[in-house]
Amino acid sequence: MEGVAAHQKRKVMVVADPTRESAAALEYALSHAILETDTIILLHVENPNAWKNPIGSLFKWPSLPSSSKVASSPSSEGLGNGAASLGYAGGGGGGEMEFLEALKRACEIAQPKSSVQTERVAIMDGKDKAPIILSHCATLGIDLLIVGQKRTLSNAILGHKRSGSLRGLDTAEYLIENSKCTCVGVQRKGQNAGYILNTKTQKNFWLLA
Repeated sequence: MEGVAAHQKRKVMVVADPTRESAAALEYALSHAILETDTIILLHVENPNAWKNPIGSLFKWPSLPSSSKVASSPSSEGLGNGAASLGYAGGGGGGEMEFLEALKRACEIAQPKSSVQTERVAIMDGKDKAPIILSHCATLGIDLLIVGQKRTLSNAILGHKRSGSLRGLDTAEYLIENSKCTCVGVQRKGQNAGYILNTKTQKNFWLLA
């Protein structure tokens, strides 16, 4: 992010879901993409009709970046295991923090000078997730969109040589190809091997951690 003026204020949106891909996207954002002058917006698009899987309460997050202030802040004592240790356990209860609030807290610790906001939107009948995200990007004036991306054959070998149609594209691919602001798809490459990044103009770029 060199060359960005110190006074420039951006709005950076991270698509937040209780998945490992989303955790990797936030980890990348906090360690490599976000500046202290930025506003961080965590957007969660939820499907109210989705089946609630009780096994989801056992989900554990990967660690957030150890180089961030999460590890050094006095308020982060006992938080060394990343977002999972912030109290998110999917099912809630027992004083545990809901996952979106846990991620917000992680952002506030890692980037104490940045403003952190959370947004929730429900998928309406017949709607797709990706266009909803793009609509919110336009409404909020987002400058940078970051989304977790699954490693698939299409983006690993073929890249994103697809049409702009949602058909055949996953959410991350659609956002990368159709976002008016810069959109970065993030894949974690092993525990300590960095990230694979995809944008509209740069495919499968390997960024070391």
